[in-house]
Amino acid sequence: MRLVTLAVAATASIAAAQLIHNPDLAQAQSRARPRVRSGSDQQKPLHLIPAMPGGGPGEGAVRLSDVLSRDQSINTFVSFVLDIEPVSRRLEDEAQNTTVLAPLNSAIEALPRKPWEDPRDYNKVGSNAYDGDDGHERANRNLKKFVEAHLVPESPWGKGDKVKPMGDDREVWWEERDGTRFIQPGDIEVISVGKTVANGEIWVIKSVRNYA
Repeated sequence: MRLVTLAVAATASIAAAQLIHNPDLAQAQSRARPRVRSGSDQQKPLHLIPAMPGGGPGEGAVRLSDVLSRDQSINTFVSFVLDIEPVSRRLEDEAQNTTVLAPLNSAIEALPRKPWEDPRDYNKVGSNAYDGDDGHERANRNLKKFVEAHLVPESPWGKGDKVKPMGDDREVWWEERDGTRFIQPGDIEVISVGKTVANGEIWVIKSVRNYA
């Protein structure tokens, strides 16, 4: 036992002598040693800022923009809506209520011309009325007019209530006969009324409104 004690003491003396004669070694060992924090110096737990409710897409109430693409029978009209930025923004806005009168794909396909075409443009400009930047601008303007003619800036929309659609000075209203709704003027049959969401309803209609 005495030999072990002497050996340990000798080892400690040698190590101390190395530190005295080699200060760089002492400094390196000091840096390598983990620092013990005092009670006031302990790392404090992180306090995360709570997420604000409704702060991201898909949160909060269901909007028209969330349900617009669910009915494949109106996807042609929906594609037009998505091309018109002010309209698509409106349907995302819970503060702006809208009744969307969405024509069936077959109703749009049955039109004598495309919704972005206007005979007056052909009469004025010619057959290339929709070529180039100016032509694209004309087409976009006409398409916007077509889409807005099918947006009633009110929801709920009561029976007999006369309202001017967006971008149209002509009032529209609806009547009911034998349990079926009809948009006036034009006696346009409403095939279905979608579930009410935060900012309105989607009504699928059998034919296109007169938007000219």
